[in-house]
Amino acid sequence: MPQVATPELAIAVANAGGLGMVVPCENTAAMLEGVAAQTSGAFGINFLVPFLDLAAVEEAATRALVVEFFYGAPDAQLVARVHGGGALAAWQVGSADEGCAAVDAGCDFVIAQGTEAGGHVRGDLPLLVLLEEVLDRVEVPVIGAGGIGTARAMAATLAAGAAGVRVGTRFIASDESGAHPAYIEAVLRAASTETVLTTAFSVGWPNVPHRVLRSCVAEAASIHDDVVGEEHLEGSVVPVLRYSLPPPGRAFTGAIEAMALYAGQGVGSIRTIQPAEAIVVELVEGAERFLRFWG
Repeated sequence: MPQVATPELAIAVANAGGLGMVVPCENTAAMLEGVAAQTSGAFGINFLVPFLDLAAVEEAATRALVVEFFYGAPDAQLVARVHGGGALAAWQVGSADEGCAAVDAGCDFVIAQGTEAGGHVRGDLPLLVLLEEVLDRVEVPVIGAGGIGTARAMAATLAAGAAGVRVGTRFIASDESGAHPAYIEAVLRAASTETVLTTAFSVGWPNVPHRVLRSCVAEAASIHDDVVGEEHLEGSVVPVLRYSLPPPGRAFTGAIEAMALYAGQGVGSIRTIQPAEAIVVELVEGAERFLRFWG
């Protein structure tokens, strides 16, 4: 998630034994080299297919362990580029058919994303239903994603057959997160019933479903200006349009509560800000206890 998924967050997750993920930036190669210099752990990068930079994909494939794609038909040529650089290729999918297509394209593993997920959502099925369908049809490892923010949810997903889990929303409230403080506070206050799957924040990427906090949709509707804030970059200030894609990061000012506050349905379990390492340890050790108890 842009703004939130900082290199510092990926480094902390990788150092804790997880797979830290980053997103492309203006100088993807330098960013990945900086991550590699600060961790011996595993890290990867996620590319949105509609905004794909092929040069950045090739740079990433020689520097990251995993290059992942999302929101586009699986493409064997893209996968071949990743393998050519020495990285593993992954595709996040929203259906079993798309999972099979990813495997046919040569992906090393797939991520099954349920509709509980925060941010942009690919399919129409909740995670456990989707996971069962994907597992029945593919032979590569399958990662479960969508609404996973507690040890119990992690254990349940692993018990259902996933090879691992993706955790997103929980890390918004981490020390290393790049989220704006007001965004973090909104996440800490929210109940799990306070997210909505919508197409409201579609300026720049029309009509693509995404899950956000319900409150930000109402706040955006109450504002009648085209611009709701600004993003302060090095040497420049960029206006933030009402209903635009970016979630508010630390460099944003303005009506933060009216911006895209992406959050999954597990948001109700988040009540504290913690170091990313502590979150990883809490999830993994707790899931292990649940699995031993259930076993």
